[in-house]
Amino acid sequence: MLRHYLTVTVRNLLKHKLISAINLFGLTTGLTCCLLILAYILHETSYDRRVPEAERIYRVTRDFYNPDGATTLQLSSVAPPIGPLLQNDFPQIKQMTRLLFSGPIVVRHGEKILTEDSLTFAEPGFLPMFGIRLLSGDARTALQEPRAVLLEQRTARKYFGSENPVNQELKIDAGILCKVVGVFQGLPENAHLHPAVLVSFSTLNDSTIYGERQLRTSWSNNAFRTYLQLPAGYDARQLEAQFPAFLDRHMPQPKRATDYVRPSKMTSLALQRLTDIHLHSNRADEIEANGDVNRVYIFGIIALFVLLIACINYMNLSTARAALRAKEVGVRKVVGAQRSEIILQFLGESVLITAVATVLAVGCTVLALPWLSRLAGTALPPQLLWQPAVLLALLLLPLVVGGVSGLYPALFMSSFQPQQILKGFLKVSGGLAFRRVLVVVQFVVSIGLLVSTAVVALQLRYLQQAPLGYNREQIVTLAYPQSLTPQYEAFRHALQQQSGVQELGRSSRIPTGRLLDASDAAATVGDSLRPTSANVKYVSTDEHFLPTYGIRLAAGRNFDPKAYPTDTTGFILNASTVRLVGWKSPAEAVGQVFRYGGVLGRVIGVTEDFHFESLHQPIVPMVLFLGTVTSRAPYNQLSVKLAGADVPGTLQHLERTWKQFLPEQPFTYTFLDESYAQLYQAEQRQSLLFGIFAGIAILIACLGLFGLSSFAITQRVKEIGIRKVLGASTSAIVLLLSSDFMRLVVVAALLAFPLSWYVMHRWLQDFAYRINMPWWIFPLAGLAAAAVALVTIVSQTVSVARANPVKSLRTE
Repeated sequence: MLRHYLTVTVRNLLKHKLISAINLFGLTTGLTCCLLILAYILHETSYDRRVPEAERIYRVTRDFYNPDGATTLQLSSVAPPIGPLLQNDFPQIKQMTRLLFSGPIVVRHGEKILTEDSLTFAEPGFLPMFGIRLLSGDARTALQEPRAVLLEQRTARKYFGSENPVNQELKIDAGILCKVVGVFQGLPENAHLHPAVLVSFSTLNDSTIYGERQLRTSWSNNAFRTYLQLPAGYDARQLEAQFPAFLDRHMPQPKRATDYVRPSKMTSLALQRLTDIHLHSNRADEIEANGDVNRVYIFGIIALFVLLIACINYMNLSTARAALRAKEVGVRKVVGAQRSEIILQFLGESVLITAVATVLAVGCTVLALPWLSRLAGTALPPQLLWQPAVLLALLLLPLVVGGVSGLYPALFMSSFQPQQILKGFLKVSGGLAFRRVLVVVQFVVSIGLLVSTAVVALQLRYLQQAPLGYNREQIVTLAYPQSLTPQYEAFRHALQQQSGVQELGRSSRIPTGRLLDASDAAATVGDSLRPTSANVKYVSTDEHFLPTYGIRLAAGRNFDPKAYPTDTTGFILNASTVRLVGWKSPAEAVGQVFRYGGVLGRVIGVTEDFHFESLHQPIVPMVLFLGTVTSRAPYNQLSVKLAGADVPGTLQHLERTWKQFLPEQPFTYTFLDESYAQLYQAEQRQSLLFGIFAGIAILIACLGLFGLSSFAITQRVKEIGIRKVLGASTSAIVLLLSSDFMRLVVVAALLAFPLSWYVMHRWLQDFAYRINMPWWIFPLAGLAAAAVALVTIVSQTVSVARANPVKSLRTE
């Protein structure tokens, strides 16, 4: 019996090659999209899950608040005393470990000098907590002694090649001599951190590097990643509830505080599960760029919709050829076939074609994964799909998808009455309204995706073209080494000997980065010096920073320490700070007494507001002041403005000058506009993926429309013949047949417009500066979908409308 069903199924599929091919293409395309998105989702949700006891490990985070309770800063790191004090006060903490990332730093071995993105100072407990496996060395003692170094295996090869690195020496930052004690296997790609060089935490006890006293008492340097391991089954919220009292107990009161304010009112601690970091954390100082759980949800929904569209296609195309198989059903019933047997046969056809589509989809997915990996900017290996749960789902997929898409056609066609079929009285018109609803659903999804793609593209264009308040073009940025300071003026003079160097300036941070540094501020209001009501960020600069970036002054002047020695205690504010203090205008602010970070001085200038951070963030109050190597905010960045005439030649001059003054410092640079583009890389990828999936959705939806129009035209052949005999033109018949289907697209558009507006309005809220969705996006998306649908329909109706009416009437 099964062999007979299989033979009949194969014959029917081969007999109707076009319909079978369209069904197979639609299902394969839909399933391939689903599997690609599934691979992406599996990757995004797998972060840090290879860590032993990952569900029990938490990261300590810290938030800061204004006096009015508004959040001013959210950090993924905390001050150095917090970790040990937590472990001392709460015995339920099983393990605690701290990490400190150095930022870019020069490492030397022999004649080989390289710049590492960061060194990671790690406590010994980091190795067992994160399951770090040593390929050489002793894990029990590896990070115990000061100045001990562990190298990730690729980093070890970079410095030592095939030579054994253990007991070899590395010189860090031109002065710290360290010994390599082992090599470790790097953390997998799906981890939220990837240290390349681990340095023993005890190295920080050296006062020339950080200082043991600072580790115990500094509550202002929130740069230490602190991880806790809690007991199995322990509710982390119980520990979090005790954090306010912990802060009030240990955190000192600010020196200049006039009224006692409990520390827990100004700052708070929280616990963040390790496995939640990648998708649920977007703090100001994340170690690496994280994902977004909303993006995972969006693409998951898209995958389901694309698969739904493919299933709807199968229903429409199967019922469209119902008339072609009506006699087969009638004959089978006459010879004794039960309705259940006919249902099983049609379901078998659906399961078979879905099984073939699944096999093809798996092959297409494996071939397309490298493309998606490049597009998503992350590695998506095929092994993601070979997990037992995924393999089981793939085995069940033909039954589930085949059953869902084939059930309605099977019930529909098995309900035919044999006497009506064989006498030629059958009119296959049942369920037409339902099939039209399915087509409307398809186009609602397709038009919604088109609108989303257009909105994302317009927002990205706005981000690229929005006035930033500074000029980011032709600016090269380099890490500024403190060793350059004694000879900086000679270095600057040597650079400016070439006409291609227009200006250069130093600063603690540069635009496109985050403003993480802040201190207490007070300003003259009336006759008294009053603290500001909100957080004020700072950047230390030299007198050439503003001209380098073309930042305009709204009032006052730039720094000029040679002409005005008092500028060492002078401040330049942005316009947002002026408004925060309550001064009526920038001009009024100039000359006012201002205190920041304990330094009392005067405002010498006010800049117009400019976007130091990305446009995801609002412009915040900010103060600029002159920095020196001994100040609390040393210069970390050098910005060079190029004239633009001969960029390659100017870069060569810059490199020669750099090597002349810093022979042991690698020359590495970045163009600022490249850093700016990276701020919106996730949105650019999302826009491209939206466009691709929107195109696929419309393509599959048009296949469904093809099925429905085929079904309708088959039922109206006699009507078309009569109209032709009565004198109807081909264009009139095409218009008649097309109008019914275009109404479906119009209905779909009217439903898609408010839904897509709501979804994209929510998406735009992630940007502090965003577009207003233009009204024309919606009709344009509807017209695009209608145009594609019209081409699909007309391609069929024209041939029928041109057919000889005599043949049509004889057919009937």
